[in-house]
Amino acid sequence: MAVEVEDTPNHPPVAPLPDYPQMIMAAIEGLNEKEGSSKLAISNYIESNCPDLPPAHSTLLSNTLEKLNVAGQLVLSNGNYLKADVNHAPAKRGRGRPPKAKDPLESDVVSDIPRPRGRPPKARDPLAPPPQPKKVSSGSSRPRGRPRKYPMGAAAATPGVKRGRGRPPKVKV
Repeated sequence: MAVEVEDTPNHPPVAPLPDYPQMIMAAIEGLNEKEGSSKLAISNYIESNCPDLPPAHSTLLSNTLEKLNVAGQLVLSNGNYLKADVNHAPAKRGRGRPPKAKDPLESDVVSDIPRPRGRPPKARDPLAPPPQPKKVSSGSSRPRGRPRKYPMGAAAATPGVKRGRGRPPKVKV
């Protein structure tokens, strides 16, 4: 029995696409623009050099440009991408004081009893004699606090003409 061989045209082997980061870096170097290359210019350069691009090329390009920017390999300036300087200082840290590192041991310790309000009592010496109780005075001569402004008897004892408000008129002589 003979085996049938299908007539298939021999296509040349397709070279695999380089990674997007490599294509982007090659595009920026190839364009060699002083103020950086725009996303559109990079896309056009890649499309002209690599004809077999996936249908999601624009999405892949945008995501890769963003990743390279975050990683510090590219710098975004006025909408144009530049290759980051090797000698360039690392990105400045954010404003403000960085958060304090939390110890995992301290977060596990949680007391079941809430702390009472107020100042804690002083530590007492166990060898010291107990304090003597204060004497309670039975009926002091004066009441506690500030004395009253007007005694009760004085207000009722002064009948007479009620004075008006304000400064009294000048007496004419």
